[in-house]
Amino acid sequence: MNSPDTDPRSGFNRASRTFHSLKPPLLLPPPDATVSAATYAISLRRNSPWPDSTTAVIDAATGHRISYGELIHRAQTLASNLASVLKLSKNDTALILSPNLLQVPILCFALLSLGVVLSPANPLSTRSDLTRLLHLSKPSIVFAAASVAEKARELGLRVVLLDSPEFESLTRTPTDSPSEPARVRQSDVAAILYSSGTTGMVKGVALTHRNLTALAAAQDAVRAKREEPVVYLFTMPFFHVYGFTFTVKAMVTLDTVVVMERFSLRGMLSAVETFGVTHAAVVPALLVALTKDGATEGYDLKTLETIACGSAPLGKEVFEAFKAKFPNVVVVQGYGLTESTAAVVRTSPEEPHRLGTTGRLNAGIEAKIVNPNTGEAMLPEQQGELWIKGPLVMKGYVGDPEATSATLVDGWLRTGDLCYFDKEGFLYVVDRLKELIKYKGYQVAPAELEQLLMSHPQINDAAVIPYPDEEAGQVPMALVVRQPQSSLHKAQIIDFVAKQVASYKKIRRVVFVDSLPKNAAGKLMRKELSKLAFSRL
Repeated sequence: MNSPDTDPRSGFNRASRTFHSLKPPLLLPPPDATVSAATYAISLRRNSPWPDSTTAVIDAATGHRISYGELIHRAQTLASNLASVLKLSKNDTALILSPNLLQVPILCFALLSLGVVLSPANPLSTRSDLTRLLHLSKPSIVFAAASVAEKARELGLRVVLLDSPEFESLTRTPTDSPSEPARVRQSDVAAILYSSGTTGMVKGVALTHRNLTALAAAQDAVRAKREEPVVYLFTMPFFHVYGFTFTVKAMVTLDTVVVMERFSLRGMLSAVETFGVTHAAVVPALLVALTKDGATEGYDLKTLETIACGSAPLGKEVFEAFKAKFPNVVVVQGYGLTESTAAVVRTSPEEPHRLGTTGRLNAGIEAKIVNPNTGEAMLPEQQGELWIKGPLVMKGYVGDPEATSATLVDGWLRTGDLCYFDKEGFLYVVDRLKELIKYKGYQVAPAELEQLLMSHPQINDAAVIPYPDEEAGQVPMALVVRQPQSSLHKAQIIDFVAKQVASYKKIRRVVFVDSLPKNAAGKLMRKELSKLAFSRL
């Protein structure tokens, strides 16, 4: 970073054509040190001003609470019993099939401390989905919620129900014959998370203890000074990288986490009011819902300080609508992938605010923008595919060496996202490269049009896809979910967009639908959109 070729404003090194983080380097144990991510993350709580009696997790439905002291003690007891009673050992894999229950963080830290690979999956997964996941991760045991017990037992593996007396006993009753603690190395695989599969076959992403240790260290480095702990509402599932990594963050910073087993907007608003929520982690679609007329009426949200928004680009119109309604709430944006342990860039309240950016590089991350046609590294303000490098980059895709070698190139992770950095090192995400619409040689980003459509007061949700056209090649086509009782028609939508974009970006076709297919993290299931659209034509 001291190189004369590196711009101190942006972190861009002109000689190597790479961008470097402007944040101090991470202080990490040696790459092959014998320390698990759980041990490391738990040790960082010594840097927190809060005691272990601080509430760790609250069940939004019941109000039941667990302190950090209790969570850590129960995780240690569980780890000992998993090894001695259930005979789980290092390099075994445990499939976790559960909504957001209080027992999940206890289980995760227990498994990590043993070196057992944890593999959380969507409890709503179909039998064929789960067959694919089992093929990838090859688990030897399933930890499941009672609500999906039947589905879990069909997998033919040993099943332990998280919300059962058996699991409760495993977390509270010390074993008579404790086993030798596992020697877990930083280089060992810690978790297999599943990429969203929005555009193709789902992949198993192998994250190491090193990846999670770097994540914990990065959170420790940006620890905010406060008079009392943050109260964080999780709207995203633990099985998604967004929720999983926030769980690690909470352990480091001793945040109080409010979890919802079943998400609803009214349930979220009630939880904010009831538990004095200060921070909430959301996706853009939820931010849109909060801005709609009457959405928050009757709820006292005065404790809300910060909204962390990720998982998809946040449009200018949505941001401005939210700030107009909640002027005192800070919106923090971020960008990451399952393959990068989520954390690549984030905005910071201390940095100058600018619309459209997802922030600057997090500590330990190096990046470059690559021309997808020539492979040439680009300059600031030039668009191309974002490539990243650093201790947060995954080990690879399990059981898929071809996909791994196509995505990891000489240590660089190819993100597949069309992006650019400005001259001050702020990243702007344009869209997925594969999703760009090619109109008469012009490239049209669906995300830009989707955000514009959702700014319309009578549109509840929207997606934009390419529609084949003999003359233009492809034209933008919108799938629109209208607000209840709306009489909005196609011509009005086409005209609304046409007045605000260049001619080649105009919406040429509109299809009305009742809902859009999305995964558990709120991302559009792109591979399902075309089927839906063409079934309505």
